Amino acid sequence: MSPATGTVTDKSTTSGSIELAPVPSPEVSPHARRVPVTTARARRVVRRLPDLLVSGATRSAAIVALLLLWETAPRLGLVDRTFLPPFSEVARAWWELAADGQLADNARASLVRSFSGFGLAVLVAVPLGLLIGWYRPVADLLGPLLEVFRNTAALALLPVFVLLLGIGETSKISIVLYACTWPILLNTISAVRGVDPTLLKLAKSMDLSAPRLFQKVILPSAVPVVFTGIRLAGAVSILVLVAAEMIGAKAGLGYLINASQYNFAIPQMYAGIVTISAIGVAFNQLLVAVERRLSTWRLPADG
Repeated sequence: MSPATGTVTDKSTTSGSIELAPVPSPEVSPHARRVPVTTARARRVVRRLPDLLVSGATRSAAIVALLLLWETAPRLGLVDRTFLPPFSEVARAWWELAADGQLADNARASLVRSFSGFGLAVLVAVPLGLLIGWYRPVADLLGPLLEVFRNTAALALLPVFVLLLGIGETSKISIVLYACTWPILLNTISAVRGVDPTLLKLAKSMDLSAPRLFQKVILPSAVPVVFTGIRLAGAVSILVLVAAEMIGAKAGLGYLINASQYNFAIPQMYAGIVTISAIGVAFNQLLVAVERRLSTWRLPADG
């Protein structure tokens, strides 16, 4: 069709056939393509909403039951409320500590020490575990030394750290570093040694270099077990630090709990304990999210 007159123009060839000009297909904007995908995802979420609500209620049922027992047992005289006050009193004490800034200051001091020692442990233990797990001579050299220190409790060495490094921040971060190193190191060694031999044979048959073998086979296979050690170390970092802060510290959640006990401020003591538990749960969930992010290749497409 001519744009000027609106007539159809035919192009005749020597054989008498008629050629028609190709009709361009309408363009679809990227936004229009994204709309069905977004709608499908929304429908999946709506269909899964009842299951998610049931799952959330099931997971929180035990916590709610514990809090109800904590609230009612002291009021009914099942336990001495002097030493175990109702949860409502603990919540009130927690709010008062949060309002005047004591809770935030002590929590900040503990988190800085804990995360510093934990981060250093990850930076040291993961590469060392990969090295020991992959190279047998290194394992034979360091194996006896690891067996000696892995069976020595961190809190048993706390007086040594205090004597050598003082009662300042260095000794507390060092004890957290020492305690967190072993779960990460041992799990990393186990992860490397537990890689499927069939995968290694296939990779070697493709003439992969040692760095590519680590990148493509060993590291992806080792991530879940390594993160198991990292999550264990995350819990250890908080527990060991609290014990260290009870011995010699002027700030921190361990100091708060210890000072509240000496002053017989029992609700404040339990408020500090609840805060430690909440931080531990949040930290573990953060590590789980990071693990899932690094292990997406193991999950199904809709997982």
